[in-house]
Amino acid sequence: MAKTQLGARVDEDVAQLAKKRAADLGLSIGDYLGRLVQDDTSGLRARAVDAAARFLAEHQSIFDEAEQAQQTPGGGRAA
Repeated sequence: MAKTQLGARVDEDVAQLAKKRAADLGLSIGDYLGRLVQDDTSGLRARAVDAAARFLAEHQSIFDEAEQAQQTPGGGRAA
């Protein structure tokens, strides 16, 4: 498949994040951005977010219980 060059201006911090993430994945910036666009337009990201939301909705009570168990009662420590 032939490649087309695109140009885009982004904030410096976004550019640095993209470069670092692409390097972490062993991809060029172009391949990394291409992957992001494909994931976005294929609905993969939306499906992942929906799945995470369903998971949290089904299991929120477990997370709430674990959080409550980690909290220390206010001011009541034994000497």
